[in-house]
Parts: sequence; C-alpha cells; structure tokens
Amino acid sequence: MTEDKLAPEQTSRGLRKERVGIVSSDSMEKTIVVSVVTRVPHEKFRKIVKKTTKLYAHDEKSEAKKGDKVRVIETKPMSKNKCWRLIEVLSH
Repeated sequence: MTEDKLAPEQTSRGLRKERVGIVSSDSMEKTIVVSVVTRVPHEKFRKIVKKTTKLYAHDEKSEAKKGDKVRVIETKPMSKNKCWRLIEVLSH
C-alpha cells in the first residue's frame, strides 16, 4: 500500500493494536485499568469461552471514570506494565 492510502496513525509508526474495553479502575494518577473481553474457542472442546485481559493505559487528562467504555491504542512502554494509551471515551 502507498502512504496516501494508510490512516494518519499508520504512516510513520506502523500498525498499532486498538482495543475497546471497560474501565475497571481509575484510582491511579494518569493511569486506568481497562478490562478487555475476547471470545475464543476452547482448545480441546471448541466451545466459545470469554477471556478477560487487564490493560494498563495512560490517561493524561484523567477523563475516563470507572465503568466507562473506552478505546485504547498500543504505544511504547511508559512503565513496567503500562504500554497502552487512551484514545477516546465511547460512553459513560
């Protein structure tokens, strides 16, 4: 693909993952914990099961509150656990 067909965030930084989840904690300064639920088939039985992942995301303005639905994007590591950044709050 040429550069003009790529999204603005993908032109110089490559592909970055985006996830949508629910804020489970906002008690830290400038950091939120986002729970992302994915549906995957069980290895042996092939039944669809839910898998929950905790992501630590950077929230510069502290705009996300507990229970909000948010979109986060992958970024360079900011600390030991934090390597995601808040893009937008989808619903309160």
